[in-house]
Amino acid sequence: QVQLVESGGGFVQAGGSLKLSCAASGRTLSAYIVGWFRQAPGKDREFVAAISRSGGSTYYADAVKGRFTISRDNAKNTVYLQMNSLKPEDTAVYLCAADGGPATAGQIMGRMTKYDYWGQGTQVTVSS
Repeated sequence: QVQLVESGGGFVQAGGSLKLSCAASGRTLSAYIVGWFRQAPGKDREFVAAISRSGGSTYYADAVKGRFTISRDNAKNTVYLQMNSLKPEDTAVYLCAADGGPATAGQIMGRMTKYDYWGQGTQVTVSS
């Protein structure tokens, strides 16, 4: 099993930046596809970004493309989400998730049922 812990959330004004971290323990994270998701109050959880095991392939939701960047440092067992040009509509709890199955990140992307492990989330609040 792998345990995931998110950090880096906080309160920021519109146009600002935050960098989230997803730290893994229990297993080597390089064996897992990792995705970021978010859930705003009263809304469904939605896909934000995903990254392949090597970090060579990344995928983004249209709403964050060009503003967010997902990356990973397998030596540190950590995946990051750099969020720039933040908007009030980015306000949500951000969660990371990991999948150790045989599919590729491109095949899984935002399919939440494919992710086996989830963190507890970190709150991001963007003021207007």
